[in-house]
Amino acid sequence: MTRSAYPTDTPGKPWRRGATPRTPDAPDLDPNDLDPAAQRRQVGYNCDFVAWFDNIRHSGIVGVNHEYTNPDLMFPNYSADHTTPRQVDYEIAAHGVSMFLASRRVTREENHRFGLYRYSGFNRRIHGETPIMMSGPAAGDPLLVTSSDRTGTMVNGTFNNWGGGVTPWGTYLTAEENFDQYFANNNAVTHEMAKAASDRFGVREEGGRRPWWRFQLRFDPSHEPNEINRFGWVVEIDPYAASWMPRKRTALGRFKHEAAATTLSTAGSAVVYSGDDARFEYVYKFVSDGAYNARNRRANRGLLDSGTLYVAKFNDDGTGEWKPLVYDQGPLNAGDGFTSQADVLLFTRQPADLPGATQMDRPEDVDISPLTGKVYVALTNNTRREAGSENGPNPRAPNSMGHIVEIVEDGDDNGATTFRWQIFMPCGDPSDPAQGAYCAGFDTSKVSKIANPDNLGFDQRGNMLIATDGQPRRIAINDGIFFVPTEGPERGYNRQIFSGVVGAECASVIVNTDQDLMLVSIQHPGEGSSREERVSTFGGPAVNRPTVVAVTRAAAPYRIGA
Repeated sequence: MTRSAYPTDTPGKPWRRGATPRTPDAPDLDPNDLDPAAQRRQVGYNCDFVAWFDNIRHSGIVGVNHEYTNPDLMFPNYSADHTTPRQVDYEIAAHGVSMFLASRRVTREENHRFGLYRYSGFNRRIHGETPIMMSGPAAGDPLLVTSSDRTGTMVNGTFNNWGGGVTPWGTYLTAEENFDQYFANNNAVTHEMAKAASDRFGVREEGGRRPWWRFQLRFDPSHEPNEINRFGWVVEIDPYAASWMPRKRTALGRFKHEAAATTLSTAGSAVVYSGDDARFEYVYKFVSDGAYNARNRRANRGLLDSGTLYVAKFNDDGTGEWKPLVYDQGPLNAGDGFTSQADVLLFTRQPADLPGATQMDRPEDVDISPLTGKVYVALTNNTRREAGSENGPNPRAPNSMGHIVEIVEDGDDNGATTFRWQIFMPCGDPSDPAQGAYCAGFDTSKVSKIANPDNLGFDQRGNMLIATDGQPRRIAINDGIFFVPTEGPERGYNRQIFSGVVGAECASVIVNTDQDLMLVSIQHPGEGSSREERVSTFGGPAVNRPTVVAVTRAAAPYRIGA
């Protein structure tokens, strides 16, 4: 993928560090007047998965997910019982995805410093009201029809965007995870399979975890029973073409997506790996029917609409199988309540139960080594796994520390239906034998302690970067970024290279193509407190601000988006 294959842009005046506007007409953040209209033109809240797309002149387009909102940190004297419609509108606007151009200023005073350019045509927001198209086998299904969309092909917004991925043709994949929290009153759903799916996702029978349903009927199943079915997908966005409407790719299945790591099979098919972030849920893989076209970028725009979705079965002997989830094959038929491939994709967890897939310890991120093609699965924890329920890929019960599993596809083909696996890193305190942290066999006296791997990344040399979520509770240190080689004599040499802040997770980490910039998402700084009683002042004197931090070789870390 060469830079010359993409559109170009001429940067204007650089964005000043610490500001939130992404367009020239967007106002600066006013923490005492959180305006929904302004938020739709500003970088969103709770930065999570971050991606880099090459542009020109030492610049790139940065894509950032905005997973959820912390109203108790955002609004003064917040009370869920006294939420206002304006507050809900602001939260909806703060979700989604931000795209902005980041470019390097090469000057005598600030060599290699990156900043956001407010005057770029690449800057855009996809938020909770942005029109998004449904595509693939489930699009148009009656269970996607609502009073605002009689076709079942258009939906407003994307929510709880956690992980994601970058396709070989240069598009951004954002994964919808804990979307259940926005909906309420699941007892109003009458479709048996839909209700069972929402029960398993965690939608409350009466009321909801957030008060949105009181103000917008689409979040109340007693008014819109199908609205929830329109969330839990992978969304494809073209960072180079703002006029191209984002698509929810239903062929990739519907569950609590934690990733959308993409590569190519030996035959040239697109391969997308995802984890379902919940205890005892599964790891998935999608393989497209069509092949990637390296000469015609637009020809790949429909590649993720047709193919086979698989779920992983890990055998205790270190082998594994990808089980196809295809209607009318094996148990996925009318006898088990399925009527079409749309049913299989809408309620993916239920069909995944049937072919003997392996229940995992919260499969969060999945990423692929650019050097070897090996696949790595971050399993954050599972404190509910009871003694006696351990298995090969989930060897500890309970599992409070998490671990990372390494998958090698047979024939080194990411499109293969069989694989080999091993545990790359059981996390914990390496000085404590009870934790079992052996770091791929490396000398544990030299490694950093680590817990709760959440997001993975790789540099161009195949070295893994690990972002953590939960270390303060497990090993009494802030979450951070860890660097560990996956090949060679230092395989497993785990070292902490970055620390987060109080009340925050390090939600994502990437290195740009030139390997002179590392981006880290600092999410929910100060979580567990309020605006009135803050445990962290990260982000500003008045309010905590989730932030993407840029780390360069020639300068200290600083914020490029908040």
